[in-house]
Order: sequence, then C-alpha cells, then structure tokens
Amino acid sequence: MKGRALRQVALGSVLLLGLALAQQSGSQQPSSQQPPATVQQPAAPAQPDQAASPTEPTPADDAPTPDSSVPQDDSAPAGADSPSPAQSSADQEGANVTLTRKAKDGKSRIIKIVRTGLTDDTGIFASCTPQDSDPAGSPTVSVFSETGPGGIQVTVDKNLIRSPLAIVTQQEGGDGHIEVSAGTAQFLDNPPEGKTDRLSRCAVQADPRPAPDTVFVTQGRTSLKGQTLVYDESDGVARIAGPITFERAPETGKPETDRLTGNSERIEVDVDKETTTLVGKVTLKNGTRTSSAERVDYDDAANVAVLRGAPGALAQSVNGQEIICAMIIRYNLDLNTVTAVDNISGQFPDGEGSASTSGDAPGVGCSG
Repeated sequence: MKGRALRQVALGSVLLLGLALAQQSGSQQPSSQQPPATVQQPAAPAQPDQAASPTEPTPADDAPTPDSSVPQDDSAPAGADSPSPAQSSADQEGANVTLTRKAKDGKSRIIKIVRTGLTDDTGIFASCTPQDSDPAGSPTVSVFSETGPGGIQVTVDKNLIRSPLAIVTQQEGGDGHIEVSAGTAQFLDNPPEGKTDRLSRCAVQADPRPAPDTVFVTQGRTSLKGQTLVYDESDGVARIAGPITFERAPETGKPETDRLTGNSERIEVDVDKETTTLVGKVTLKNGTRTSSAERVDYDDAANVAVLRGAPGALAQSVNGQEIICAMIIRYNLDLNTVTAVDNISGQFPDGEGSASTSGDAPGVGCSG
C-alpha cells in the first residue's frame, strides 16, 4: 500500500519481517483501509548476537539478501519468532538496500547499505514510499539508524563505511542519494502537524548530528575517520567530509614503527573509476619519511599511494636530508619508498654528511 513506512526490528532475518507483517494482516488489526502514514509494528524481536565485540564489530556478510524495504512472503511456519540454526548467515543480516549504478564502462557497480542491528532497542529501519497524492516518479526515502557497535554499514568500491545513521533517497531506475553521519532516528506516534516532508508524513523522525571521527572507513589495513558521507547519482562520487585522519597497520610480524599515519581535508570515492582519493593538504607519515600533496590516489590492496602535485604546488617526500619534489610521486606503502615522475627536483644527500640541490627546488621544501 502506498505511503506506508515499513519498519524493520529484531526479527533475525528479512524473511521473518515479512512473516510478522503477514501475521498481523491476518489478525484483527485494520487492513488495507489503514491511513497511508500509519506504521505497522511487527512481532516481538529476536535477541541480537551477543558474540559481537563491542569495539571491533564484524562486517556484515556481503552475500545478497532480500531487500527489507519490501515485505517478504510466507514460507516460514506460522508463529516462528527467530531463525532456526539451519538458516544461512545471510539470513542473520539486518535490513538492507542495494543500489546498482551503471558505470560509463557499461559494468554495474554495487552500493550496499546494511543495518547491522537486529533489535529495535538500538535503532530502526523505515522505508517511506510515495503516497497516492505525490507526483509520479517521486522517490522512496529509507532511514537506517543503529547505535550498536556495528552501526550502519555502507559498502562503496573497496571501502566499508560505518556510522550510526544513513538516509537513502532513491527514484525508480536510479542509484539514488545517500547521506551518512552520526545521529539517531525514531518512529513517531503520529505525523507532526504542519510538516509535509516525506519522513514526517510517514511518522518518522531522523536527526543527523555530524561530528568529527564518527564516520569510519576501512580499506584493507587502512582505517580512516571523517564526519559525513554524501553520495549522489549525478556524478557517482561519494564524498567524505573531514577533517580526515587515518592510519595503516603494519604487516603481520612487522614492528609498530612501520605504522603509516596521515590526514587530509576530505576523501572522494569515484564509483565509476573505482578509485579512492585523499584531497586537500594530504600528509602521510611513516618513520622518518613524511610525504605531502594536494591529491593522493590511495589503494591499500595494491600497497600504493600516488601523490599528485600541480604547478606551483609539487608533491613532496622528505626522509631525513633527502627531499624529493615532483608532479607525481609513487609511494610504496609496504616498503616506505618513493619513485618520482615528471618535473623532478629536490635535495639529495651526497654521502658525506651534506646535501646537494637538484632542479629548481629551493634548499628546503618544494614550491614548484
């Protein structure tokens, strides 16, 4: 029925959400004559998995699951309140929405949003579909909130992003608009008077509260922190606003001194190009080496960061007396070594305790 906000609470699986809704429709509750903005309350939730670590949540299984924004049908026996041990781990995943983007190369790119919690004690899922009075083509607005340690997880390219709140706006045939930040959401008893936005008419309230270090990004051994993520289908770029801080753990068996740390003003994840770029006053530090540039293409799996300079603002890498300046510097993240390409200059040790200057670079630093 159009205009109804569908709730996901702790049912242990998307299948059981459909069952709970089906059971209600067979009870003495009002049926299809119910007003569009009324939200149905499903059956009692199952308990969350107590094995999850409070500090290191286990990422959600990437296996596809039924979309919780659409109530699922039937097949479980009536009265089942929790999944049986035989059910797959995919069935244990919380409410999720999968967006598919057709990239310029003709291939599909997948963006997946998952609520990791399975109980309404820690959050909600609501999908507010267009009402009968809305214009044709009006979007569906979905709200995910989760205060538990797993939060809301958004998978974009190689990056797993985690935060307490996500709002997804999707029109038919598009891959939509996503906003991720700290904050909470709740169901209201009644739609607020005088408010006409989609969530208010569905009796859902979302309260984004952006703050530093509340959007967590994981790419391989690299962990990054920011404060908001905004993705839009118009250009297929997910932008994570900073300040950004990040670190890359050493390889197993390597000393803690091999840990890479750094910061930037923001992160851009280009879904079409499948690239992650640190943008704005980027600095990377590992041991005695400090490297900097305005833009850095970062690939944890390939163990490489490509620092990109510009005329008047060359990329730079400093290691003791050695100063390397160039338009492009390829940084091997595991070996902590660099290779300069194009317009190379700098300062280089001569092996006798002094240094010589090459190119047009000043004695210290790179000005282009």
